[in-house]
Amino acid sequence: MSYDVELHRVETKISEQQSNDADFFDHEKNLVPFTEQQFDYLKERLQKYGYVLHENEVKEAHLTHPDYTINVLLTDRGLYFSDGFGAESILESGMTASEFTDTEEFVKYDSQSTGWEEI
Repeated sequence: MSYDVELHRVETKISEQQSNDADFFDHEKNLVPFTEQQFDYLKERLQKYGYVLHENEVKEAHLTHPDYTINVLLTDRGLYFSDGFGAESILESGMTASEFTDTEEFVKYDSQSTGWEEI
């Protein structure tokens, strides 16, 4: 088991809230893609936060944090934080995802807690 937090474009949140689809996130077409600039921005920002890039492909990057048990998957449609149930790792991944919403382009989704984070 792991604790998972996601970051998506605001447009994805709007679509999900207007949808009656309980499996909304299971359909890739529902997730509004990041622009190339947004993808690069998120990847660079993660590295500034101390995340280490392990795999870097055109539309996908895998990163980890050396101080926590956090694995990050950045795709063209979402930023996914996954970690064990260690309190420090859960706090760190949740805080990082929340901080990344500061541009108002992105929103945090926590399926194991409150769903969409409202600021």
